[in-house]
Amino acid sequence: MLVVISPAKNLDYDSPLPTDKHSQPRMLERAQELVDRCQALSPQQLSELMKISDKLAGLNAARFTEWHTPFTTNNARPAIYAFDGDVYSGLAAEKLSEDAISYAQEHLRILSGLYGVLRPLDLMQPYRLEMGTKLDTARGRNLYEFWGDEITDMLNEDLDAIKSDLVINLASQEYFSSVQPKRLNARVITPVFKDEKNGQFKVISFWAKKARGMMARYIMTEQPKTVAELRQFNAGGYRFNADESTESELVFYRAERDQK
Repeated sequence: MLVVISPAKNLDYDSPLPTDKHSQPRMLERAQELVDRCQALSPQQLSELMKISDKLAGLNAARFTEWHTPFTTNNARPAIYAFDGDVYSGLAAEKLSEDAISYAQEHLRILSGLYGVLRPLDLMQPYRLEMGTKLDTARGRNLYEFWGDEITDMLNEDLDAIKSDLVINLASQEYFSSVQPKRLNARVITPVFKDEKNGQFKVISFWAKKARGMMARYIMTEQPKTVAELRQFNAGGYRFNADESTESELVFYRAERDQK
């Protein structure tokens, strides 16, 4: 199975790396086009485009200015250790075994507004460019039009490489909307995580993001082969709910007493 997750807004380029292994992003030519476009924008224009503060806009303008190839371990960091958000807290990549990281390199993909599709060990330079950004380019009015078929084509290549026809969607709607399910040579399964609050179970963003990371970690460590094995996921107190699940959605509940 091939697992897809979203990137994170926060980045970590300071923590010690648990490995010196790395790879090169496969869609750098496209990324360069986007960087060239963003370099033409002023910090004020970036602030308005991304709906971020002037301070953050200045930081990201500087990042686009400094962005350059080739990527090396001196100017870039493996993606799985660079992103720092709720999903990545659940994933806890720095604690994964060497075997799990090797498995992740083949079976885990990070969807990115700038880099398209990243493997865990692909080097990346710091950036902020969310997939939903309405950045106009020669390819279209936004990043969905910019990437077009290419993200789906890359995922199809990866599915073919691991001889799988199953995609586990642990990405947000914003990012998975860059994938064209009808062109994807796979069945898509989307896990959904609901937490109890005041006696009712609902999707709570913070917990759901962390749970998606924990599910990704479970797949990298346990290396399940079937959807039935995914239903056995119980990290963090979550339990599979057969009554609410469908063929395309696996719903997991967590009682309030199990929340930490």
